[in-house]
Amino acid sequence: MTTERKAPPSRTAKTPRTQLDRNDWIEGAIEVLADQGVAGLRVEVLAKNFGVTKGSFYWHFKDRQDLLTAVLQLWKEGRLRDIEKQATAEPGKELEQIHHVIDVYSAVRNRKGISIELAVRDWARHDAVVNVVVEEVDAYRLECTRKLFLTLGLSDDEAQARSILVFAYVFGHSLMSYDRNNPKVSEFKRWIAERITGR
Repeated sequence: MTTERKAPPSRTAKTPRTQLDRNDWIEGAIEVLADQGVAGLRVEVLAKNFGVTKGSFYWHFKDRQDLLTAVLQLWKEGRLRDIEKQATAEPGKELEQIHHVIDVYSAVRNRKGISIELAVRDWARHDAVVNVVVEEVDAYRLECTRKLFLTLGLSDDEAQARSILVFAYVFGHSLMSYDRNNPKVSEFKRWIAERITGR
């Protein structure tokens, strides 16, 4: 019986060391954004991180601004999708869902998300277009939690106020330094959540 031998790969056609698509570049850019802010988001830095030439970048993007626009769009879509998921409650479980929102967004595991959030907000301070997107995301977050509070029977004004309080707490909490290993931290967080919800 004869076996057919495969021809060896051509030596003239080198396989690129890394095959990157547009999403790889965007995800890599978000990592740099979280670590260095928008000022550190340079094509040269990304190409070096990936171990490729800048030519690979320009295959997928017209220029740096094209990448920044894509990063901002991905951030926006991700934040809107996430808050909708976290704030969707089964009938009768709205209070539990609000506590869930507070717990998820103030969790230690959310450190990377907070780093990205802060970087985008810092970027928004210097870019009017980015600021509009941040305002849209915040408005949607507040609207999602406002609806939960309304279902609990609160007035619209109180529902809006408590929604602001939810995000003021979770974002403020992420900026503070304190002993997170204190055994009473969980108790404190529960106590705070009960004050925010009024339940």
